[in-house]
Amino acid sequence: MVLGRRVVGAIPVLFALVLVVFTLQKVAPVDPVVALVGDKASPAVYQAARHKLGLDKPVPIQFLHYIGHAVRGDLGSSTVTRTPVSSDMMKFLPVTLELVFMAFILIIVIGFFMGLATAQRWRGSGILRIVMISGASVPVFLACLLGMLIFYRWLNVLPVTGQTASYDAPTGPTGFLMIDSWLSGRPDLFFDDLKHLILPAFCISITPAVSVGRVLRSSLETTLKSEYTRTARAKGLGEKTILIKHALRNALGPVLALLGLQLASMIGNSIVVEMIFARPGIGLYISQAIGQGDFNTIAGVTLVIGLLYVLANIVVDLLQAAADPRVAA
Repeated sequence: MVLGRRVVGAIPVLFALVLVVFTLQKVAPVDPVVALVGDKASPAVYQAARHKLGLDKPVPIQFLHYIGHAVRGDLGSSTVTRTPVSSDMMKFLPVTLELVFMAFILIIVIGFFMGLATAQRWRGSGILRIVMISGASVPVFLACLLGMLIFYRWLNVLPVTGQTASYDAPTGPTGFLMIDSWLSGRPDLFFDDLKHLILPAFCISITPAVSVGRVLRSSLETTLKSEYTRTARAKGLGEKTILIKHALRNALGPVLALLGLQLASMIGNSIVVEMIFARPGIGLYISQAIGQGDFNTIAGVTLVIGLLYVLANIVVDLLQAAADPRVAA
Protein backbone atom coordinates (compact mmCIF):
# COMPACT_ATOMS: atom_id res chain seq x y z
CA MET A 1 0.00 0.00 0.00
CA VAL A 2 2.75 2.43 0.99
CA LEU A 3 4.89 1.40 -1.99
CA GLY A 4 1.98 1.89 -4.38
CA ARG A 5 1.29 5.41 -3.15
CA ARG A 6 4.96 6.35 -3.39
CA VAL A 7 5.25 5.01 -6.96
CA VAL A 8 2.08 6.82 -8.10
CA GLY A 9 3.34 10.02 -6.48
CA ALA A 10 6.65 9.70 -8.32
CA ILE A 11 5.03 9.70 -11.77
CA PRO A 12 4.19 13.46 -11.84
CA VAL A 13 7.70 14.23 -10.59
CA LEU A 14 9.29 12.26 -13.42
CA PHE A 15 6.92 13.80 -15.95
CA ALA A 16 7.85 17.29 -14.75
CA LEU A 17 11.54 16.38 -14.98
CA VAL A 18 11.15 15.20 -18.58
CA LEU A 19 9.22 18.36 -19.43
CA VAL A 20 11.92 20.60 -17.94
CA VAL A 21 14.72 18.75 -19.75
CA PHE A 22 12.82 18.88 -23.06
CA THR A 23 12.13 22.60 -22.62
CA LEU A 24 15.76 23.34 -21.84
CA GLN A 25 16.78 21.41 -24.93
CA LYS A 26 14.52 23.65 -27.03
CA VAL A 27 15.69 26.95 -25.56
CA ALA A 28 19.37 26.06 -25.32
CA PRO A 29 21.61 27.85 -27.87
CA VAL A 30 22.89 24.52 -29.13
CA ASP A 31 21.67 23.04 -32.41
CA PRO A 32 21.62 19.24 -31.99
CA VAL A 33 21.71 18.82 -35.78
CA VAL A 34 24.91 20.84 -36.09
CA ALA A 35 26.40 18.93 -33.16
CA LEU A 36 25.63 15.71 -35.04
CA VAL A 37 26.64 16.50 -38.63
CA GLY A 38 29.01 19.43 -38.09
CA ASP A 39 28.73 23.09 -39.05
CA LYS A 40 30.15 22.47 -42.54
CA ALA A 41 27.51 19.96 -43.64
CA SER A 42 25.53 20.70 -46.78
CA PRO A 43 21.89 21.88 -46.50
CA ALA A 44 20.69 18.51 -47.80
CA VAL A 45 22.62 16.60 -45.15
CA TYR A 46 21.43 19.05 -42.49
CA GLN A 47 17.76 18.63 -43.48
CA ALA A 48 18.11 14.85 -43.64
CA ALA A 49 19.56 14.76 -40.14
CA ARG A 50 16.86 17.14 -38.90
CA HIS A 51 14.18 14.85 -40.32
CA LYS A 52 15.86 11.77 -38.81
CA LEU A 53 15.84 13.41 -35.38
CA GLY A 54 12.19 14.38 -35.78
CA LEU A 55 12.94 18.08 -35.36
CA ASP A 56 10.85 19.05 -38.38
CA LYS A 57 7.64 18.04 -36.58
CA PRO A 58 5.47 20.23 -34.28
CA VAL A 59 6.82 20.69 -30.77
CA PRO A 60 3.97 18.77 -29.02
CA ILE A 61 4.63 15.79 -31.29
CA GLN A 62 8.34 16.05 -30.55
CA PHE A 63 7.57 16.03 -26.82
CA LEU A 64 5.41 12.91 -27.11
CA HIS A 65 8.13 11.17 -29.10
CA TYR A 66 10.69 12.29 -26.51
CA ILE A 67 8.63 10.73 -23.71
CA GLY A 68 8.17 7.53 -25.68
CA HIS A 69 11.89 7.21 -26.35
CA ALA A 70 12.76 8.00 -22.73
CA VAL A 71 10.35 5.34 -21.42
CA ARG A 72 12.01 2.78 -23.71
CA GLY A 73 15.46 3.83 -22.50
CA ASP A 74 16.37 5.54 -25.78
CA LEU A 75 18.16 8.74 -24.77
CA GLY A 76 19.59 9.50 -28.18
CA SER A 77 23.21 9.31 -29.31
CA SER A 78 26.17 11.14 -27.86
CA THR A 79 28.05 13.44 -30.22
CA VAL A 80 31.18 12.90 -28.11
CA THR A 81 31.37 9.10 -28.13
CA ARG A 82 29.14 8.56 -31.23
CA THR A 83 27.32 5.78 -29.35
CA PRO A 84 23.87 5.63 -27.70
CA VAL A 85 23.72 7.54 -24.43
CA SER A 86 22.05 4.55 -22.75
CA SER A 87 25.06 2.37 -23.66
CA ASP A 88 27.44 4.98 -22.29
CA MET A 89 25.41 5.16 -19.08
CA MET A 90 25.76 1.40 -18.63
CA LYS A 91 29.52 1.91 -18.78
CA PHE A 92 29.97 5.03 -16.66
CA LEU A 93 27.06 4.87 -14.21
CA PRO A 94 28.23 1.81 -12.20
CA VAL A 95 31.47 3.62 -11.36
CA THR A 96 29.51 6.54 -9.91
CA LEU A 97 27.04 4.28 -8.10
CA GLU A 98 29.91 2.43 -6.41
CA LEU A 99 31.26 5.75 -5.19
CA VAL A 100 27.86 6.93 -3.93
CA PHE A 101 27.19 3.58 -2.24
CA MET A 102 30.53 3.68 -0.41
CA ALA A 103 29.92 7.30 0.60
CA PHE A 104 26.47 6.36 1.89
CA ILE A 105 27.97 3.64 4.11
CA LEU A 106 30.50 6.12 5.49
CA ILE A 107 27.73 8.64 6.16
CA ILE A 108 25.80 6.11 8.20
CA VAL A 109 28.86 4.90 10.14
CA ILE A 110 30.35 8.34 10.84
CA GLY A 111 27.04 10.12 11.33
CA PHE A 112 25.57 7.55 13.70
CA PHE A 113 28.79 7.38 15.69
CA MET A 114 28.87 11.17 16.09
CA GLY A 115 25.18 11.33 16.94
CA LEU A 116 25.30 8.54 19.53
CA ALA A 117 28.55 9.75 21.09
CA THR A 118 27.39 13.33 21.54
CA ALA A 119 23.85 12.42 22.64
CA GLN A 120 25.17 9.95 25.24
CA ARG A 121 28.02 12.30 26.19
CA TRP A 122 30.72 9.67 25.74
CA ARG A 123 34.28 10.57 26.63
CA GLY A 124 35.63 12.98 24.03
CA SER A 125 32.15 14.01 22.86
CA GLY A 126 33.08 17.66 23.35
CA ILE A 127 35.78 17.34 20.70
CA LEU A 128 33.29 15.62 18.41
CA ARG A 129 30.92 18.56 18.79
CA ILE A 130 33.68 20.90 17.58
CA VAL A 131 34.39 18.55 14.66
CA MET A 132 30.69 18.48 13.76
CA ILE A 133 30.48 22.28 13.74
CA SER A 134 33.64 22.75 11.69
CA GLY A 135 33.04 19.75 9.40
CA ALA A 136 29.69 21.11 8.23
CA SER A 137 31.42 24.10 6.62
CA VAL A 138 34.07 22.21 4.63
CA PRO A 139 33.37 22.38 0.85
CA VAL A 140 33.87 19.14 -1.03
CA PHE A 141 36.70 20.39 -3.24
CA LEU A 142 38.66 21.53 -0.18
CA ALA A 143 38.12 18.14 1.44
CA CYS A 144 39.50 16.52 -1.72
CA LEU A 145 42.61 18.70 -1.74
CA LEU A 146 43.26 18.14 1.97
CA GLY A 147 42.72 14.40 1.55
CA MET A 148 45.18 14.25 -1.34
CA LEU A 149 47.72 16.26 0.63
CA ILE A 150 47.46 14.15 3.80
CA PHE A 151 46.81 10.60 2.62
CA TYR A 152 48.76 10.65 -0.64
CA ARG A 153 51.47 13.32 -0.44
CA TRP A 154 52.43 13.01 3.23
CA LEU A 155 51.38 9.49 4.27
CA ASN A 156 51.31 7.84 0.83
CA VAL A 157 48.74 5.27 1.94
CA LEU A 158 45.87 5.89 -0.50
CA PRO A 159 45.81 6.37 -4.29
CA VAL A 160 44.20 9.50 -5.72
CA THR A 161 43.57 8.73 -9.41
CA GLY A 162 41.54 6.23 -11.37
CA GLN A 163 39.34 3.34 -10.38
CA THR A 164 42.02 0.67 -10.10
CA ALA A 165 45.72 0.19 -10.73
CA SER A 166 45.07 -3.00 -12.71
CA TYR A 167 45.23 -2.92 -16.51
CA ASP A 168 43.20 -6.11 -17.01
CA ALA A 169 40.17 -5.34 -14.86
CA PRO A 170 36.99 -7.15 -15.97
CA THR A 171 34.31 -5.02 -17.62
CA GLY A 172 31.36 -7.34 -17.00
CA PRO A 173 28.93 -8.85 -16.51
CA THR A 174 27.43 -6.30 -14.08
CA GLY A 175 29.70 -3.30 -14.73
CA PHE A 176 30.31 -2.93 -10.99
CA LEU A 177 33.99 -3.66 -10.42
CA MET A 178 33.48 -4.64 -6.78
CA ILE A 179 31.07 -7.37 -7.89
CA ASP A 180 32.79 -8.40 -11.13
CA SER A 181 36.11 -8.82 -9.34
CA TRP A 182 34.62 -11.54 -7.15
CA LEU A 183 32.73 -13.14 -10.05
CA SER A 184 36.01 -13.39 -11.98
CA GLY A 185 37.89 -14.78 -8.98
CA ARG A 186 39.96 -11.63 -8.41
CA PRO A 187 39.63 -10.66 -4.71
CA ASP A 188 42.86 -8.65 -5.04
CA LEU A 189 41.08 -6.45 -7.56
CA PHE A 190 38.19 -5.97 -5.14
CA PHE A 191 40.49 -4.64 -2.43
CA ASP A 192 42.33 -2.46 -4.94
CA ASP A 193 39.01 -0.93 -6.04
CA LEU A 194 38.07 -0.45 -2.40
CA LYS A 195 41.38 1.29 -1.75
CA HIS A 196 40.72 3.69 -4.64
CA LEU A 197 37.20 4.34 -3.32
CA ILE A 198 37.95 5.24 0.30
CA LEU A 199 39.35 8.74 -0.13
CA PRO A 200 36.85 10.12 -2.71
CA ALA A 201 33.95 8.52 -0.82
CA PHE A 202 35.15 10.07 2.43
CA CYS A 203 35.35 13.50 0.78
CA ILE A 204 31.73 13.18 -0.36
CA SER A 205 30.48 11.83 2.96
CA ILE A 206 32.10 14.16 5.49
CA THR A 207 29.60 17.05 5.29
CA PRO A 208 26.43 14.88 5.05
CA ALA A 209 27.75 12.68 7.89
CA VAL A 210 28.14 15.73 10.12
CA SER A 211 24.57 16.78 9.28
CA VAL A 212 23.27 13.29 10.06
CA GLY A 213 25.17 13.27 13.36
CA ARG A 214 23.72 16.62 14.42
CA VAL A 215 20.14 15.65 13.53
CA LEU A 216 20.49 12.25 15.24
CA ARG A 217 21.91 13.88 18.38
CA SER A 218 19.04 16.36 18.57
CA SER A 219 16.42 13.67 17.89
CA LEU A 220 17.93 11.30 20.46
CA GLU A 221 18.12 13.99 23.14
CA THR A 222 14.41 14.72 22.62
CA THR A 223 13.50 11.03 22.58
CA LEU A 224 15.48 10.18 25.70
CA LYS A 225 13.52 12.83 27.63
CA SER A 226 10.12 11.51 26.54
CA GLU A 227 7.61 9.83 28.84
CA TYR A 228 8.04 6.29 27.50
CA THR A 229 11.79 6.35 28.09
CA ARG A 230 11.19 7.51 31.66
CA THR A 231 8.73 4.66 32.04
CA ALA A 232 11.33 2.23 30.70
CA ARG A 233 13.84 3.50 33.27
CA ALA A 234 11.24 3.11 36.00
CA LYS A 235 10.87 -0.54 34.99
CA GLY A 236 14.58 -1.03 35.60
CA LEU A 237 15.78 -1.24 31.99
CA GLY A 238 19.41 -0.28 31.37
CA GLU A 239 20.39 2.76 29.35
CA LYS A 240 21.80 0.67 26.49
CA THR A 241 18.57 -1.32 26.24
CA ILE A 242 16.50 1.86 26.26
CA LEU A 243 18.75 3.43 23.63
CA ILE A 244 18.75 0.48 21.22
CA LYS A 245 15.22 -0.90 21.63
CA HIS A 246 13.24 2.27 22.27
CA ALA A 247 14.97 5.58 21.65
CA LEU A 248 17.00 4.89 18.51
CA ARG A 249 14.14 3.57 16.40
CA ASN A 250 11.90 6.50 17.32
CA ALA A 251 14.71 8.93 16.55
CA LEU A 252 15.32 7.59 13.04
CA GLY A 253 12.51 9.49 11.30
CA PRO A 254 14.27 12.87 10.95
CA VAL A 255 17.56 11.12 10.13
CA LEU A 256 16.03 9.11 7.29
CA ALA A 257 14.32 12.23 5.94
CA LEU A 258 17.67 14.03 5.95
CA LEU A 259 19.38 11.12 4.18
CA GLY A 260 16.82 11.35 1.41
CA LEU A 261 17.54 15.04 0.98
CA GLN A 262 21.30 14.46 1.06
CA LEU A 263 21.17 12.06 -1.88
CA ALA A 264 20.86 14.88 -4.40
CA SER A 265 23.92 16.70 -3.07
CA MET A 266 25.85 13.43 -2.86
CA ILE A 267 25.25 12.67 -6.53
CA GLY A 268 26.10 16.22 -7.52
CA ASN A 269 29.26 16.20 -5.41
CA SER A 270 30.24 12.82 -6.83
CA ILE A 271 30.52 14.42 -10.28
CA VAL A 272 32.95 17.02 -8.92
CA VAL A 273 34.91 14.42 -6.95
CA GLU A 274 35.20 12.13 -9.97
CA MET A 275 36.70 14.95 -12.00
CA ILE A 276 39.21 15.72 -9.22
CA PHE A 277 40.20 12.07 -8.69
CA ALA A 278 40.00 11.18 -12.42
CA ARG A 279 37.49 8.39 -11.89
CA PRO A 280 35.86 7.14 -15.13
CA GLY A 281 32.30 7.77 -14.04
CA ILE A 282 29.45 10.13 -14.84
CA GLY A 283 31.57 13.12 -13.82
CA LEU A 284 34.08 12.52 -16.60
CA TYR A 285 31.32 11.73 -19.08
CA ILE A 286 29.24 14.84 -18.35
CA SER A 287 32.28 17.16 -18.30
CA GLN A 288 33.19 16.05 -21.82
CA ALA A 289 29.58 16.48 -22.94
CA ILE A 290 29.36 20.02 -21.56
CA GLY A 291 32.60 20.98 -23.27
CA GLN A 292 31.29 19.73 -26.63
CA GLY A 293 27.73 21.02 -26.24
CA ASP A 294 26.37 17.46 -26.31
CA PHE A 295 22.84 18.10 -25.08
CA ASN A 296 21.68 14.51 -25.62
CA THR A 297 24.22 13.35 -23.08
CA ILE A 298 23.47 16.20 -20.68
CA ALA A 299 19.74 15.51 -20.88
CA GLY A 300 20.21 11.75 -20.56
CA VAL A 301 22.41 12.06 -17.49
CA THR A 302 19.94 14.49 -15.93
CA LEU A 303 17.02 12.12 -16.48
CA VAL A 304 18.88 9.10 -15.12
CA ILE A 305 20.10 10.96 -12.04
CA GLY A 306 16.58 12.29 -11.46
CA LEU A 307 15.17 8.77 -11.73
CA LEU A 308 17.74 7.44 -9.26
CA TYR A 309 16.93 10.25 -6.84
CA VAL A 310 13.21 9.49 -7.02
CA LEU A 311 13.78 5.75 -6.51
CA ALA A 312 16.13 6.38 -3.59
CA ASN A 313 13.57 8.62 -1.90
CA ILE A 314 10.92 5.93 -2.35
CA VAL A 315 13.23 3.55 -0.49
CA VAL A 316 13.77 6.16 2.23
CA ASP A 317 10.00 6.61 2.58
CA LEU A 318 9.57 2.86 2.98
CA LEU A 319 12.30 2.77 5.63
CA GLN A 320 10.58 5.63 7.46
CA ALA A 321 7.31 3.70 7.38
CA ALA A 322 9.10 0.62 8.76
CA ALA A 323 10.74 2.64 11.54
CA ASP A 324 7.57 4.53 12.44
CA PRO A 325 4.27 2.86 11.41
CA ARG A 326 2.49 6.20 11.93
CA VAL A 327 4.12 7.45 8.71
CA ALA A 328 2.32 4.76 6.71
CA ALA A 329 -1.04 5.68 8.15
